[in-house]
Amino acid sequence: MDLETGSYQNYVKKESWRTVLTLAYQSLGVVYGDLSTSPLYVYKSTFEEDIKHSETNEEIFGVLSFVFWTLTLVPLLKYVFIVLRADDNGEGGTFALYSLLCRHARVNSLPNCQVADEELIEYKKDSIVLASNSSFGSRLKSTLEKHRVLQRFLLVLALIGTCMVIGDGILTPAISVFSAVSGLELSMSKEHHKYVEVPVACIILIGLFALQHYGTHRVGFLFAPVVLIWLLCISAIGLYNIIHWNPRVYQALSPYYMYKFLRKTQRGGWMSLGGILLCITGSEAMFADLGHFSQLSIKIAFTSLVYPSLILAYMGQAAYLSCHHSIESDYRIGFYVSVPEKLRWPVLVIAILAAVVGSQAIITGTFSIIKQCSSLGCFPRVKIVHTSSKIHGQIYIPEINWVLMVLCLAVTVGFRDTRRMGNASGLAVITVMLVTTCLMSLVIVLCWQKSVFLAIAFVFFFGTIEALYFTASLIKFLEGAWVPIALAFIFLISMCVWHYGSLKKYEFDVQNKVSINWLLSLGPSLGIVRVRGIGLIHTELVSGIPAIFSHFVTNLPAFHQVLVFLCIKSVPVPHVRPEERFLVGHIGPREYRLYRCIVRYGYRDVHKDDMEFEKDLVCSVAEFIRSGSVSPVSSVTEDLVKGDDKMTVIGTCSSHAEGVQMSEDEADNIDSAGPSELKEIWSPPAIKPRKRVRFIVPESPQIESGAREELQELMEAREAGIAYILGHSYVKAKQGSSLIKKLVINYGYEFLRRNSRGPTYALSVPHASTLEVGMVYHV
Repeated sequence: MDLETGSYQNYVKKESWRTVLTLAYQSLGVVYGDLSTSPLYVYKSTFEEDIKHSETNEEIFGVLSFVFWTLTLVPLLKYVFIVLRADDNGEGGTFALYSLLCRHARVNSLPNCQVADEELIEYKKDSIVLASNSSFGSRLKSTLEKHRVLQRFLLVLALIGTCMVIGDGILTPAISVFSAVSGLELSMSKEHHKYVEVPVACIILIGLFALQHYGTHRVGFLFAPVVLIWLLCISAIGLYNIIHWNPRVYQALSPYYMYKFLRKTQRGGWMSLGGILLCITGSEAMFADLGHFSQLSIKIAFTSLVYPSLILAYMGQAAYLSCHHSIESDYRIGFYVSVPEKLRWPVLVIAILAAVVGSQAIITGTFSIIKQCSSLGCFPRVKIVHTSSKIHGQIYIPEINWVLMVLCLAVTVGFRDTRRMGNASGLAVITVMLVTTCLMSLVIVLCWQKSVFLAIAFVFFFGTIEALYFTASLIKFLEGAWVPIALAFIFLISMCVWHYGSLKKYEFDVQNKVSINWLLSLGPSLGIVRVRGIGLIHTELVSGIPAIFSHFVTNLPAFHQVLVFLCIKSVPVPHVRPEERFLVGHIGPREYRLYRCIVRYGYRDVHKDDMEFEKDLVCSVAEFIRSGSVSPVSSVTEDLVKGDDKMTVIGTCSSHAEGVQMSEDEADNIDSAGPSELKEIWSPPAIKPRKRVRFIVPESPQIESGAREELQELMEAREAGIAYILGHSYVKAKQGSSLIKKLVINYGYEFLRRNSRGPTYALSVPHASTLEVGMVYHV
């Protein structure tokens, strides 16, 4: 499954109006599903306990005023006009902001970063040279680069935002589906509906999570129409209620009504802000899902349809409630009481569909951000399944899916009401927004090179609004708000332990790597028998010889005729272009036939399957041999010097059509067999016939005889087959370590390592060609 060529279609878009409007329409189903279903539970959560609906209507008009200005200031002003501009080469979200900061100030948490990575096109695209060394931005940059504590704080801040997004992936489906199903309470007796709501909601949630492995691309075309119909439905009902019940409700949009509301309700009004906060649930999705659309399309969809529809819906509910003060004696205040009786069943069906669509979007977003964390070494490795070969970013993570389902059902069954679910969901949402505000202030100074006073004004204005809602949510700690805090704490501890253990493991590799001089002293044969074939030694090192190699050759005096030290690593950019995928270089003299190959992926890139990857890997080494013999720097390569290794940038087969290409044919009969295949032609029939490999080399320019011999040997080695040598490390805390370190490494990290997947390349290699070398790391 190769999605590499399609990876860039997401942000290399034609700017025609037709394309923009099509993307705006499609974004309704992916981006705005969660935000558009918020009218289902905002008023119900707000009037649940802290305040009461009175004859004066000061409460309902005050809540409407708060909802209007919150929707205007946070999603519209903050996200649409400011935050969406802080994209990471077309990608958005908490980790996109973090990777943007990593590139402008060297605070990268990845240990195996290289100077060569800064030469990537995506890395340099939006880099800005600081104007002067005396500027505040320069001083802030140098301060961040000097102090490891600040770098760790920045990473933890990004991880907190990530953990709250995962928590939102648990809470949003629960509250959305439960609120949609709660419309049944108006169609049956109060004694019966409470026994129906929870089972129906649980059945819908189980079905939603059970269908995740099929992917959303099969039903994705239904998402946008469902949300569009829902938005038109709630706006039409809202308009009807305004005209029919209270045409003067628009006066409540004045900020004066917020003052009257707080003056009358005081502490109860402040605590009710936790319910009002739910009106902006899903706003972060506008930024997080930016990679699938364009800034302009998301802005058009929100300003022209989503925002007006939501305002009309909330105004309509307020207009209805302002003329109905005895509702509370029969039913609790909610969305469905304002729906005309004849329309309640159709609206109920549309609401459930819209809630499912909104839940699907947040679940997919949770999968996506976990993949980003895993790529950047901040989350234990999990199995990632790409459910679509055409739509980039459609992924499914089985382990996470079932964990989310169990926790989502536990929240639904445990709480059984929207009040506590709303308290929990609100705290998760506002925490993510606070993290975004903090990271954005750094982006304004470091990346955009704006005045520090602008950054302070941004933090002060939006931070004050969000802090007000945050305190109102936090005060509900015992009434449901503890759930996202507990979930975030568990995920944060797991992420930090995994990151710390991975970092210590890499540091051990660096400290115990074998010197080049030791290798050179062995001679071309390396002091051992060289057998036919290619040996791929997987390592995380980008320079030097890994300890696993010396450990292996001291126990087994034979190795392959061609050795490739392979490092597959992630870089802090969303995508690495195919023409920049590989860094290839010699280790030692050419006759040693030792190569280093570094494969670079962005945090949103799709890894190729094993057969396609093997072909690209061998082709990249062949192209390196050819281009190195023609000239020091060819048209498709760039020399980069790092320590003792001279590395050359090589693209995939598809990116250099004028370079070396490889063809493979089945060696079926003796007549077609070349000299390198004669020994194997009499193999038992049970063994799969090997392939005959040919390198197609361009006729000009001519390559020297030494390089031609090297290519011939590489070709014969590829025909003989590839063996994968994987390190199987056991990490232990060294003697004298503190008790905390022993607990973290010996128990925490070891538990996560045993229960997580192996490296991505280890999952697809054939077991018959795999050799594991065990080592104990004392860190």
